Amino acid sequence: MTTVTQRKLSPHLADLENESIHILREVAGQFDSIGLLFSGGKDSCVVLELARQAFAPAAIPIELLHVDTGHNFPEVLEFRDRLVKDTGARLRVAKVQDWIDRGDLVERPDGTRNPLQSVPLVETIAEQGYDAVLGGARRDEERARAKERVFSVRDSFGGWDPRRQRPELWSLYNGEKLPGENIRVFPISNWTEADVWEYIGARGIELPPIYFAHDREVFSRDGMWLTPGEWGGPRGKEEVVTRQVRFRTVGDMSCTGAVESAATTIDDVLAEIATSSLTERGATRADDRLSESAMEDRKKEGYF
Repeated sequence: MTTVTQRKLSPHLADLENESIHILREVAGQFDSIGLLFSGGKDSCVVLELARQAFAPAAIPIELLHVDTGHNFPEVLEFRDRLVKDTGARLRVAKVQDWIDRGDLVERPDGTRNPLQSVPLVETIAEQGYDAVLGGARRDEERARAKERVFSVRDSFGGWDPRRQRPELWSLYNGEKLPGENIRVFPISNWTEADVWEYIGARGIELPPIYFAHDREVFSRDGMWLTPGEWGGPRGKEEVVTRQVRFRTVGDMSCTGAVESAATTIDDVLAEIATSSLTERGATRADDRLSESAMEDRKKEGYF
C-alpha cells in the first residue's frame, strides 16, 4: 500500500470537495439503503474519503459493493481487504464466477469479464434493496458518461435511458423514483483525472501500488501492455517482457492496459497526464474499444 504525504487543499479542490459532500448528504437525506460501487481504484477511494468527510464523526451510512470479475489484480484485492479491515467498512462482494457456475452467464471468447458485470450488479442491487448506488464515474472519462447527470434514474432492470435525464439546476437533485427503480449517483462527476490525483495528495489517500511505476511482466496486444493471466493471455506469438509501467485505471486484468511510465510520485503522475492526449479509459481499456457505443450500450444494460 502506497502512503502519500498530505498537502494543502487548493480553493479549486475545496469547491469540488464541498460540492461532492453536498451531493453525498443529499443522498443520505433522500434514500434509506445506499451502496458504493467499490473497486479499490482511485476514483472509488476518493468517493469513500469524501463520504468520511461528509459524515464524520459518525460512521458512513453506506455499504461497499464490489463486483468481482475473478480476474482482478491481486494487489488491488489485497488493498481492498486491508482498507475494509482498517476502516471497519461493510463490504459485499458479488462474484461473476457465481453467475457463470449457475449458467446465468457464459464466458466470452476474448476472456474478458468486464462486460459480464452488469447482470451481477443489477441483481445484487435488487436483492439488497439499494435505493441509491454511488459510483466514481466522471464526465471527462468517456462520451457516454459525459451525458449522465449526478442523479441518474435506472429502471427496474438497471437500464439507463438518456432521454430520462432530469435537469439539475441550482444543484437541486431529484431522487424521486418508481417502485423497482434505483438512482445511480456520481458525486465526482465534475472532477477531472488531474483533480482526483491532486485530491489524493491533498488528503493523503492511500492507493494500490499499481498506480505508480513498477517493473512488471506484460505482453503487447492491440497496442496495450496487458498482464499475463489465466484469463487467456498471452496467446500465439505474444511475448512476455518486463517493462516499467503503471496503471491509470483499475479493472479486469484482461482488458486493463498499463502505460510505460517512470512516475513514482503524485507530482510525477500529474506531470505525465498533463501531456497525455487520451483519457485513462481511452488509453488503457480494451472493453471501451469494442464499438463506438460500447460504454453507452453497457450503461443501458445496467452498467455504471
